[in-house]
Amino acid sequence: MNDVRQAPTMASPEARTAPQTVGTGRVVTGAATAATEARARGRSGAALIRPVALLAGLAVLLAASVVVATAIGTVQLPYGETARVVLAKALGLPWALDATYEAIVWNVRLPRVLAAGAVGLALAVCGAAMQGLFKNPLASPDILGVSSGGALGAVVGIFLGWPLVNPWLVPAAAFAGALVTLVIVYALATRGGRTDMATLLLAGVAVSSFAGAIIALLYHFVEDGVLRQIVYWLMGNLGGKRWEHLAVLTPLVAAGCVGLWLLSRELNLLMGGEDDARALGVPVERTKRLVMVLASLATGAAVSVTGVIGFVGLIVPHIVRLLIGPDHRWLLPASGLLGASFLILADLLARTAFSPVELRTGIVTALAGVPFFLYLLAKRREMVRWG
Repeated sequence: MNDVRQAPTMASPEARTAPQTVGTGRVVTGAATAATEARARGRSGAALIRPVALLAGLAVLLAASVVVATAIGTVQLPYGETARVVLAKALGLPWALDATYEAIVWNVRLPRVLAAGAVGLALAVCGAAMQGLFKNPLASPDILGVSSGGALGAVVGIFLGWPLVNPWLVPAAAFAGALVTLVIVYALATRGGRTDMATLLLAGVAVSSFAGAIIALLYHFVEDGVLRQIVYWLMGNLGGKRWEHLAVLTPLVAAGCVGLWLLSRELNLLMGGEDDARALGVPVERTKRLVMVLASLATGAAVSVTGVIGFVGLIVPHIVRLLIGPDHRWLLPASGLLGASFLILADLLARTAFSPVELRTGIVTALAGVPFFLYLLAKRREMVRWG
């Protein structure tokens, strides 16, 4: 008994260097195990470098897009002076500014550019969330019919002459139409407290088609001037946006997008299937409701201010997913940054490509989005990983 030595504990130096047997029967030392753990930690740290670097690069791209889009227009402004005005006004810096540059940048161009950025961010983040929720690479923010419902609300407001009463009535009608559509689609797809995703998708398509039919019906009962106004609104329009529009748009977009990001873990687990997510403690039905409400809130706010702008929520999340992977903790903010830059540059192209004729922003995004959509359909089997 006296010859029996006490086994070393894990905390002792002997334990850290004592031989251990692995599953293959091969004996490794404690030092080798520690080295393996160190390498694993190194790989984990290295894995963070790529998404962080991508987010930093996208933030720089967004800042450059804001400056370039604000500087370019009918009157070309120096990029340095444009950036100077933006920084001075945004940060309250006591810099001496040229009065002409300040008026053009701060009062005319910057509100439109920032509105484009907010809408692009909202559509891209909501598109990424919808693709994760439906586990479908062809999903987009308007998959629930929210955009069509918002369009119908706006068209009804224009048809009734509300712009002549108060210009804010049409955006309010669009936002209300978007939320009413969500309620209808959700009610059609929910039975016994559970929402079937396939039924939800079909209900969204059906309600969107119905809203489109009502809009087409109203075309026959309006004058040419009102018809032109309706068509222009449906094409997506960022012209004439002011700080008042941003004051209404930004809180709703921020609430929706931040809320979706806070659900990143749940979205990641839902990608593996509802049963597995439920077994891991995810409140599946509650999560689905929250994702739909938050996405519809941000999308409805975007549609109410700018009209229908398509394909941003379809294109951008795919590009980002190829670069950063499917983890929604990184995918959602990266999609938002790239979506903001994409729509800012698309709007810049819309207002300068055929100057003095200004295209509708939705036309430019559709011209870019349709070929990409067809590419997705053709390459459906080679899509990036989703699990």
